[in-house]
Amino acid sequence: MSQKVSPPPTSNTLQTLVTNEREFSWQVASSLLVSFKYAWAGISYSFQTQRNFRIHVSVCALAIALSVFLHLQAVEISVIGITSGLVLALELLNTAIESLVDLTVKQTYHDLAKVAKDCAAGAVLVSSLVAVLVAATLLLPPLVSLIMSAF
Repeated sequence: MSQKVSPPPTSNTLQTLVTNEREFSWQVASSLLVSFKYAWAGISYSFQTQRNFRIHVSVCALAIALSVFLHLQAVEISVIGITSGLVLALELLNTAIESLVDLTVKQTYHDLAKVAKDCAAGAVLVSSLVAVLVAATLLLPPLVSLIMSAF
């Protein structure tokens, strides 16, 4: 059941983000610094090209800033940081899986490609909902107290 899908609009974004120095990126990095450079390139690529990653980074920063502002305990701030970090890590994995699937199916429709992409997106959704639940549980009580004391 292979159905042709129209190709995405051509963009030079990927060409500017993926440079020639990545020609041999399949090899083991020559040093730890090079490994970190490649990891940062992946984070940078996701931030520049993935709207949802930027949204998650913004919400994560807001949640941690609000935690500090409300003087939450260190362990509570850590829990919010860990759950937010999990969301960001899963968003990076989602981007990697989607890119790999797109590379594999080459602009054609395949049921298993849809399953892979949907499951990766579902993992991000589940982690996001858990992060919202954790943040609401830890942030809402002191936030409500602060608002009520102002009135």
